[in-house]
Amino acid sequence: MTKTGAAKKTGTSVKRTSVTAKVPVETDSVDPGSVDQGSAETGSAADAVAKTGDLRKTVTKRASAKKAAGKKAVAKKGAGKKSSAKKGLARKTSAAEKPTRRTVSADTGAVTDPEAAPTEPERTAAAPEEASAGAERMSTAADEPDPAPGRAPSTPEQAAAATGTTLAPEPSPTPEPDLASVPEPTLDPSPVSASGPAQDPVDPTETVIPPTTATLPDPVEPTESASVDVPEPTAPASPTPAISPALNATDRGRLLHGTHHAPHSVLGAHPVPGGVAFRVFRPFALGVTVVAGELRAELHDDGDGFFSGLLPLRDVPAYRLSVAYDGAVQDVEDAYRFLPALGDLDLHLIGEGRHEELWQALGARTMTHQGVPGTRFTVWAPDAQGVRLAGTFNFWDGTGAPLRSLGATGVWEVFMPGIGEGELYKFEITRPDGSRTLRADPMARRTEVPPSTSSIVTASHYTWGDEEWLARRAQVPAHEAAFSVYELHLASWRPGLTYRQLAEQLPAYIKDLGFTHVELMPVAEHPFGGSWGYQVTGFYAPTARLGTPDDFRFLVDALHQAGIGVLMDWVPAHFPRDEWALAEFDGRPLYEHEDPLRAAHPDWGTLEFDFGRREVRNFLVANAVYWCEEFHIDGLRVDAVASMLYLDYSREPDQWTPNEHGGRENLDAVAFLQEMNATVYRRVPGVVTIAEESTAWDGVTRATHHIGPGGFGGLGFGLKWNMGWMHDSLDYMSHEPVHRKFHHHEMTFSMVYAYSENYVLPISHDEVVHGKRSLVSKMPGDWWQQRANHRAYLGFMWAHPGKQLLFMGQEFAQGAEWSETRGPDWWLVDPAYGAEADHRGVRDLVRDLNEVYRHTPALWQLDTDPAGFQWITGDSAEDNVIAFLRYDADGSPLLAVSNFSPVVRHDYRLGVPDDVPAWHETLNTDTARYGGGGITNPAPVKPEPQPWHGRPASIQVTLPPLATVWLRPS
Repeated sequence: MTKTGAAKKTGTSVKRTSVTAKVPVETDSVDPGSVDQGSAETGSAADAVAKTGDLRKTVTKRASAKKAAGKKAVAKKGAGKKSSAKKGLARKTSAAEKPTRRTVSADTGAVTDPEAAPTEPERTAAAPEEASAGAERMSTAADEPDPAPGRAPSTPEQAAAATGTTLAPEPSPTPEPDLASVPEPTLDPSPVSASGPAQDPVDPTETVIPPTTATLPDPVEPTESASVDVPEPTAPASPTPAISPALNATDRGRLLHGTHHAPHSVLGAHPVPGGVAFRVFRPFALGVTVVAGELRAELHDDGDGFFSGLLPLRDVPAYRLSVAYDGAVQDVEDAYRFLPALGDLDLHLIGEGRHEELWQALGARTMTHQGVPGTRFTVWAPDAQGVRLAGTFNFWDGTGAPLRSLGATGVWEVFMPGIGEGELYKFEITRPDGSRTLRADPMARRTEVPPSTSSIVTASHYTWGDEEWLARRAQVPAHEAAFSVYELHLASWRPGLTYRQLAEQLPAYIKDLGFTHVELMPVAEHPFGGSWGYQVTGFYAPTARLGTPDDFRFLVDALHQAGIGVLMDWVPAHFPRDEWALAEFDGRPLYEHEDPLRAAHPDWGTLEFDFGRREVRNFLVANAVYWCEEFHIDGLRVDAVASMLYLDYSREPDQWTPNEHGGRENLDAVAFLQEMNATVYRRVPGVVTIAEESTAWDGVTRATHHIGPGGFGGLGFGLKWNMGWMHDSLDYMSHEPVHRKFHHHEMTFSMVYAYSENYVLPISHDEVVHGKRSLVSKMPGDWWQQRANHRAYLGFMWAHPGKQLLFMGQEFAQGAEWSETRGPDWWLVDPAYGAEADHRGVRDLVRDLNEVYRHTPALWQLDTDPAGFQWITGDSAEDNVIAFLRYDADGSPLLAVSNFSPVVRHDYRLGVPDDVPAWHETLNTDTARYGGGGITNPAPVKPEPQPWHGRPASIQVTLPPLATVWLRPS
C-alpha cells in the first residue's frame, strides 16, 4: 500500500509524533521478523490499523459480554486458523487472580503483561466515535506530546493495553491484506522532539508506553477517553511492552550522590522495547539534542540535569549530542556510549598484581577509542562507593562525569571523548561512609607545579637519540665496571634552571670532571621542597618545578649522548599523609598498611606502604620499571631500605608485632624487594639497582634465588651503599692527627667485610647537612690542613675497593653545608674570588682522580673479588700510614699509600712485589696545582731486594703530609 493509499483508507493526512521524525512510508514489504510466526498472513500492524472500525465494536462487546460468552468466542476462534487464534485469543483466569495492565502489540496483536508493573482493576478506553481518529494517529502520528503516565487512553488499542483485554476480530473471517503492501518505517531528518515522561522520575515497571508498530514506531497520542468494563485478565503473553526512557529514582539518586558503580548501564543509548532509549546526565544544561546523521531529536528535560527520550530505532546509531547551555551550544560525543577502553587482560594482570606496565593501564592516557580521540581515565579504588572525574573540562564539577567499576579488581574507568593533553583533573571519590574526597591521580604522569596539586593529561612526543648508549651499557656489569658517581639535587644545582637549561650545562660539567654517572636526588613529584624529594606524592611524574616529562627526557638524553649514565633516587619505603594524595585514598587504608602500628613511620611522620598487598606491590614494581623504560634511567638508588626490612625499625618494643615466625624481619618487604629487582633486571638489561641499607642484612646484593645462612634468598640488588665505611672513615678523619693512631682500625675495618656485598663508597648529601658540616669542614686543623685532609681522603676513597659517590659542592671543597634553597657556592670557583685557587685545586684533583681511575682497571675491575686487593701495611697506626695494592684481571697492580699525619715521611720503606722493575708516581694529592706543598716522587722508584712487610722486595718513597700517593709499574 502506498503512502497515498494509506492516507485515503484512514481518511486523514500523514502526520508525525513528538517522539519520532516524520515517517515517509515506503512500499517495501514488512520485515518477516515483525510478523507473528504463527501465520504469515496475519498479525501485522497494518491489520490493526485497517480494522480499527471492526475493533471498535469488538472492544465494546467484549467489555459487556459475560465470561461464558468469552469462552465460547475463544472456542469458536480456536476452530479457525492458528494465527488468528494467536491474535484474538482471550484466556480466562481464576476469580482470585489480580487484574493487570496489558499492552496490545500493534505489529503482532499479542497481549503483554509486565509482571513487575502494578495494575488497576479498571482502565479507560477511547469512545467509539473517536476510534477512527485514534487509528489515524496510530497509523500516521500527529504532532502532539507523548501521553503522560496516568492519562486516559483514547483508542481501542490503548484501552486494550490499559485493561488487559484482547482485540478480537468479528466472528466472520476477514480477508487478509497483502503483506507486500505494508510499508516499512523510515525517519525524516527534520528536527523532532523526543520527549519523555514528566520530570519526576518514574520507575519503568510502573509506566507502559505503547509499543511501536511495524508501520510507524510512534506512541499513540491520547485524545478523549471513555470508561469500559474490564474483564478478568488472561494469562500473560510473550511480547514485551515499551518502557519509559527516564531513569528511576534509585539510579537518579546514586548518580546525583556519586555512588553509582555502573553509570554506562543507565546513561547513553540502549535498545529497549519500543526503540532506543537515550539518557543524558548534563548538570546545568538547558537542553540536549541527539544528532544521528541528519536526524535531530530533542530529549525531554527530566530535571536535575537528566534528559531522556525514546526514539523508534531498531539499533543504536552513531550519534553525537548538541548540549545547550546559557549562551552556548556544544556539539560533543556522549562519553557513556563507549565500551570500556581497558581490556580483560589488563584487568586480570591488575587483579593478580602482575601488571608490569601498569602505567599503560591506569591513570590518564590519550587515545583513539572506537574511532574517537579522547582520554581514558582509570583509577584503582576498591573501597569507593563511586568515583567521578573533575577537571578544567567540567569546571571541577564531577557530578556529570561518573566512572564505572570494572568488576572485582577495584578499577574504575571512563573514556572522555574530546579531552586531550594539558587538561587538569582529579578523581572525586565517595568514601564508604558517604563522604567525598578530591584526589590527585596516583598514576599521574604529569602534575601541576607545587604547591598546586592537580594531575595533568600528558603524552610523550619525545624522540630519543641515545641508541648507542643503551646498546653498550649492558656490556659490562656495574660491579665490574668503572663507576664514579656525582650526586646532585637538580633543583638547586643551578637554582632557577629548567630541565632543558640544565641539559646545556650539566653534561659538559660532569664530562669535564670525568664522572661516569650522575645520581639525581628524587625527581618524582613531591609537595614540600624541603624534603628534597624524599616524600613523594607523584610516583609516576617528574617534578613540574623544572619542566615537563619530555623536558626531563631531553636532559637524560643529553647526558647519555655525553657518555654519562643517569641514576635516580627512588623512594618506595613511605609516602606523606597529604589528604589529596595516597593516604586513605578511597576512604580506608589502601596504599598503607591497615595496622596503624605498621603504617606509621616513626621517624618521618609518613606512612609506610603495605608491601603485602599485591596491588600495592604492583604499583611500586611497575613504577621502578617505568622510570627505567620510559625515561631511560640507568639505575635506581633505593632509599631507606633498612626501614623496610625490619618491623622494629625505630620502634619501641610495644610498637611492633613480630612476623609469622616470631622474628622482626618484614617478610612482605623482602618479597617486594626481590620481585622489584628481578623484574627490573629482566626487563631492562644494563640497569643497576643500589640499596641504601645501613645494617648487616645478609645478601643485599646476592641473587634472589641464592639462599643465605639466614634462610632468605638474596634481595637482588646490584650494589649497596657502604654506610659502615662512610661512618668509620669520616669519624677517623675528624680526629686530630695526633689522636688518629687510636682510631686506626676505623680505616681498616671495612676490608673485613669489603667482599660480603657489592659496595658503593658514598659521601652523599646526608653527610653534609643538618649540622654535619661539609666534607672539608669536618677536617681538623687550619684551612691548609683541612684542604690537605680533604684531598688525602678523596685519594684514599678512590683507591679503596668499591665504587665512588661524591655529593655536589664537595668536588671544590665548599665550606658551607648544602642548602636546597641556594645550592652549591659556585662563587668559590669564580676567578674573581681571591681564594678561588684553593677550591679550583681540589676540583682539579677530582678531575684527575676520575681520569686515572677510568683508565686503570685495577681500581674497579675486581672491586668485588678479594683477588683484586692485598695489604702492604694496615697496622702502621703510629705512623698514620695505610698502604695496599689493587690488581686488575691481568694482574697489573696499583700501589696506594696514604699518610694521614701532618709530617713529611722521607724514605718511607714499603714492601712490594719483586716482579715489578720500577714504580712511578701516577697521582699525588700534595701536588702544587691541587693546592698542596708540592712534595712528590718525580723519578721512578726501583725496588730493592730487602724484604719488608712480608714481601721479598721493598721501595723507599717520600710521603707528603696529609696526602695520598698512587704508584704504578713503570
